[in-house]
Amino acid sequence: MNKKIKTDAVDHLFEAILTLKTPEECYAFFEDVCTVNELLSLSQRYEVAKMLREKRTYLDIAETGASTATISRVNRSLNYGSDGYDMVFKRLGFEKLDDEDGAEK
Repeated sequence: MNKKIKTDAVDHLFEAILTLKTPEECYAFFEDVCTVNELLSLSQRYEVAKMLREKRTYLDIAETGASTATISRVNRSLNYGSDGYDMVFKRLGFEKLDDEDGAEK
């Protein structure tokens, strides 16, 4: 965990998020907390992570409108981050692809 973001305020935000129970509740809360662009950026990063996990190419992903900087940032998080994406993907039932031949693990 990044100690720079571990604050009481961030703890309170995460506690609030954990109370949300439906997509409608998430929409209501995040529309109040985030700007439209912030929310779209977060969702784009998540979609980029899914595409990278599916072994899609940077060029293929960039065609969706994601910048190469965003793709690189997400790729770095997938490879060297805190495994947050992998935790969520696993809980959602997405299989992880093997790095070498594309076979599922």
